[in-house]
Amino acid sequence: MKALVWEAARTMNLREEHAPEAAADEILVRVRHAGICGSELSGYLGHNALRVPPLIMGHEFAGEIVDAGSLVPTIRPDLTPGALVTVNPLWDCGLCRSCAAGLNQLCGGRRLLGAHRPGAFAELIAAPAKLALRLPEGMDTRIGALTEPVGCAVRIAELAGDVAEQDCLIIGAGPIGLLSLQMLRLNGAARVFIAEIDEARLAMGDALGGIPLQPRVMDTVDAIMKATEGGVAVSVDAVGTAATREQCVAATRPSGTLVLSGLHEETSAMPVAAMIRSEIVARGCFAYSPANFARALDLLGQGAIRLDPWIQEAPLAEGGQWFERLIKAPGDVSKVLLVPGL
Repeated sequence: MKALVWEAARTMNLREEHAPEAAADEILVRVRHAGICGSELSGYLGHNALRVPPLIMGHEFAGEIVDAGSLVPTIRPDLTPGALVTVNPLWDCGLCRSCAAGLNQLCGGRRLLGAHRPGAFAELIAAPAKLALRLPEGMDTRIGALTEPVGCAVRIAELAGDVAEQDCLIIGAGPIGLLSLQMLRLNGAARVFIAEIDEARLAMGDALGGIPLQPRVMDTVDAIMKATEGGVAVSVDAVGTAATREQCVAATRPSGTLVLSGLHEETSAMPVAAMIRSEIVARGCFAYSPANFARALDLLGQGAIRLDPWIQEAPLAEGGQWFERLIKAPGDVSKVLLVPGL
């Protein structure tokens, strides 16, 4: 099969690779659409210890089942060849305290497709059957491939708590920021401010109902303080730098909630004294629970959340070029979906 292989920092090439085979409890999926994730951009640059080259990345995907292992008819009789599916790329032990609580994404033994084993930037991928969800009738794999990032936004909104009639702030209008904006609005937020330096992405946030803030021409915290009574109830850092984390703290009102999702910088200083004095609740947000993932697919099926019309489809062979563009200047692209069949 053809696969896009990350071989070293900023080096990604289309190669002929051995096609995977489905184990007894696995399905073999012909990939139709596979999204590029922000965490993979840091991996591509060599800044992510989770990913080690040579590697076939790709964990946001949807496609068609072409084969199933011997146990699949018993454990998942709905997963038959020809069915269209998306797959939760995080799998876990199923036995620990986190798994028992439904927080499987926090399992100490979790693994990730596209990191610990070959991912979806290829014509075929093998995956555990227990992690697959059939796409709703009539849903295209172009939409089904968005389930994973939407799941992240569902979890962010869950950790944000009750935002009904409350003002919120999101810093970063990448895919997670744009999807989180929509989730907070679906949950009844009064206003959702969104700060982003890229003008094209800021325009997407505006089109999706956010109140745009351009940090290049205004001070984000000052703008929030002028527009609200002492700050927002919830802030979401969807970037992950020292500056954006500090801005979120400063823009959050006393007793408010800060959700930390962006992972751009592994470590950074935080204004802890200010957080203590204002009793700000800080929540880390990693991925999504199985319930979040299922809800994400349901929301996509309802048409309640979207990244169109800014989705860009591209041939698998052009993956390296798109990684470079997303790093340098993404522009008016909300999500790049690589298509092995193009």
